[in-house]
Amino acid sequence: MNRQLSGVRKKSLLEMLGPMPDVDPDRYGDGGPVGALETRVAQLLGTEAALFVPTGTMAQQIALRCWADRTHNPIVAMHPQAHPLHHEDDALTVLSGLRPIKVRNSEVASCPEPFGTLLLEVPDREAGFILPTWDELTSIVDLARERDAVVHLDGARLWESTFGLGKPLEEIAGLFDSIYVSFYKSLEGISGAALAGTQDFVDQARVWRHRYGGMLFQQWPAALSALHGLDTVLPRLGAYVEHAKVVAAAMGLPEPHTHQFSLHLPGDPARLTEVSGKFLGSFWRDGQLSKTEVTVAEPALEWTADEVGEAWAELLGSLA
Repeated sequence: MNRQLSGVRKKSLLEMLGPMPDVDPDRYGDGGPVGALETRVAQLLGTEAALFVPTGTMAQQIALRCWADRTHNPIVAMHPQAHPLHHEDDALTVLSGLRPIKVRNSEVASCPEPFGTLLLEVPDREAGFILPTWDELTSIVDLARERDAVVHLDGARLWESTFGLGKPLEEIAGLFDSIYVSFYKSLEGISGAALAGTQDFVDQARVWRHRYGGMLFQQWPAALSALHGLDTVLPRLGAYVEHAKVVAAAMGLPEPHTHQFSLHLPGDPARLTEVSGKFLGSFWRDGQLSKTEVTVAEPALEWTADEVGEAWAELLGSLA
């Protein structure tokens, strides 16, 4: 188990960027690689415009704040496991005065609260990177629209979801009023995110980005690494998704929806991390079980199904 299965190969900034391009840096996010990245994302998603934002947390808060202004409704519906409810220290309420409510997908039509915005996460990370079917996704969006709500997509991992949904990026993005995408989770960028939507929405989001402190003087290194990811990693995500199915089958697990899946095992997280080595990576406590998230990327392509099966059997044997 001395080879890496889960995770991505770490690159230095210079490896990512290669020879320094003959471009001018951005100035407060205007022009340079940042402008090129925004244009590229808008083209990929089929939207009128896109805006680079330093973090995904900031991007989503900006989007939901903009929609609250436009709908005159501070209530934001989202799944009980949604990122803003568990990982942002109540930022939606403390910073923006919004009121997030917990609404499962099956409850969108029957929710008694008159929410103005629905946030959907595709795929659902906390559930194990699970994707809805295309019909399920369109039905949820339609139900929200019947309630005169706008729908925002938490698409941090949208890039790899096209294969499971069976639809291209622009068709998926076209369902939503606004979209957030990440540049480091799957594309191996340094950091950063983008908001995409209509030109007037992006113009409004740009003002809120300044208010939230996200208009850094220069962000071209993060933008260049994101462009590098779009050029080199995005075309390989299909191979990662297909190999994730091979890996999961060799471990006797259900077929994953993307190139990532969650794994729960009994035992102490520190002990599991120790015996797993580079095979699965780190575990942490999740209720009564220990949990890890398996990411099948470039290093995992070196593993055959037989090698995965042998390593998995060895790990389970060490826990017996």
